[in-house]
Amino acid sequence: MCMRRVVVTGLGAVNAVGNDVPAMWANLLAGKHGIARITRFDLTDFKATLAAEVKDFNPLLYMERSEVRRHDLYIQYAIAAADQAFAESGIEGTIDPKRMGCYFSSGIGGMNTMVEEQQKIMSKGPRRVSPYTITNMMGNAGAGFVAIKHHCKGSCLSMASACASSTHAIGEAYRNILHGYADAMVAGGAEAAITPVSTAGFINCQALSSATDPDRASIPFDKERDGFVMGEGAAALILEEYEHAKARGAHIYCELCGYGTTCDAHHITAPDPEGEGGGDAIAQALAGVGEYDPARVYVNAHGTSTPMNDKIETLALKRAFGQEDAYKIMVSSTKGATGHMLGAAGATEAVISVLALANGVVPPTVGYQVPDPECDLDVVPNQAREVPLDAALSTSLGFGGHNGCIAFKKLAE
Repeated sequence: MCMRRVVVTGLGAVNAVGNDVPAMWANLLAGKHGIARITRFDLTDFKATLAAEVKDFNPLLYMERSEVRRHDLYIQYAIAAADQAFAESGIEGTIDPKRMGCYFSSGIGGMNTMVEEQQKIMSKGPRRVSPYTITNMMGNAGAGFVAIKHHCKGSCLSMASACASSTHAIGEAYRNILHGYADAMVAGGAEAAITPVSTAGFINCQALSSATDPDRASIPFDKERDGFVMGEGAAALILEEYEHAKARGAHIYCELCGYGTTCDAHHITAPDPEGEGGGDAIAQALAGVGEYDPARVYVNAHGTSTPMNDKIETLALKRAFGQEDAYKIMVSSTKGATGHMLGAAGATEAVISVLALANGVVPPTVGYQVPDPECDLDVVPNQAREVPLDAALSTSLGFGGHNGCIAFKKLAE
């Protein structure tokens, strides 16, 4: 089996700090966040009241009005992010559709549809349930609709591995090109789960922050963190075989060079307290970087702002890099700005990692105030940092013990 190089040629994003990549990037570097009081439903009796909702999203930029009515919100976000990535890459019309694949994930799927249609059947009866209910609820619908719109006739899959879903989509898409099964892939994830039932569920399993101050709610690595803040949106990357991208004169951001995936096999929600599984996934991805200066490495951490995750992820990074080098790398969590986008988090953070590497700027961990001795790495607090980078990694640690990490490096001709 041939081993080929894989590069990134297009990016797309929709989230609480921007409805496209330039807006998101500018707001991240400015230290802005998108967290505010939830507007989608009545918050009476809810202990958690904040979320990172997408704002002023216009689906008509990406689809007809009739499609908007037929698509769950998470599908709309998926289509928007993928459209942006395809438009930037310019790959359409340059590739055999059978050599173009689509790996697009969602951790939960059409949660808004499930809630709305359940309310209909209870109040109005089964005949009022939408004929689009099933296709909207499916976790693979985002992948399906993106593939249909962009004629991706190669492999089309949707991984469901909780918060690691879209990191796994990108990693498996990378392998698909690496081993010659495709020449290009669109990979990413989408989520829109800010609903009463999912919010209540996360509250009752003690995962969400109960903070009422938006500036002190999603505070990764801060000693006063008390849970994550739910976010939503989507992100997409166009991955392409290097020679194919070079031949068509594509703009290349960087090379995707490593991927790691492991399972803690420990607990359905709690990470392995030793950080072994996460550390192994990071080490697997890091192996693809080759020789590196740790002072020129950026890690976009999973960094959920939960007491357990941030502590264990710190241990995992020390296991992967070694105690001495771990203190030299830069580690920020952009969930302080975007909230935790669940199945879309990994793809969003991959896009951010690519931008950091390409621009030589590390986005900050916003909201950080109180150091935690158990999270003692360089978390790039509150202010972006201009620094030449050779590599950038993005980590995801999901419920179920699912760990994923992807690594990018500067393109060497």
